[in-house]
Amino acid sequence: MSNPTLASCRPPDLEDVAQTSPKVPDCGRDVVHARFEVATLSNGLPPRSEDACQVGTMRRIAAARLRYCGLEAMTDDVMLIVSELLTNALQHSGTTEISLVITVADGALRVRVRDGMPTPAVPRRPGPAAESGRGLLLVDAVAKENGGSWGTSEAGAETWCCLPLPPQGQP
Repeated sequence: MSNPTLASCRPPDLEDVAQTSPKVPDCGRDVVHARFEVATLSNGLPPRSEDACQVGTMRRIAAARLRYCGLEAMTDDVMLIVSELLTNALQHSGTTEISLVITVADGALRVRVRDGMPTPAVPRRPGPAAESGRGLLLVDAVAKENGGSWGTSEAGAETWCCLPLPPQGQP
């Protein structure tokens, strides 16, 4: 199997994705509801490039949907959270399916990533020379900076982050 090019990591046209997604008045509750299959990791190998590309695809779809919902002000923070939670699930869960759900309700935007595996996500304290291990620390910092929170479900199968909506973004 050949490696995909960068072009294969991009959806055909993000504006079409935003326009053809189910339209809900004021975006209702669902901003994004997507899932994708991945190959199970083995022997400490990194994820396949086509699986890693899914993280960028989900991030771009989420950005388009945030724009559609009038939540552009949240795009940078949500993109970081989506990237880190999806990457964490991809690299550490050993699952074959990952889902991303972004909802708006009760004055907050919630990002949920489910990998179906019982091991909860735990922030690490990497050394200064470490090349990875900071993702959940970044999610924690962004959540706290915005007055939000993050955590994992009791069973550990879902990692979530909740951010308050900016005043102009509340439905």
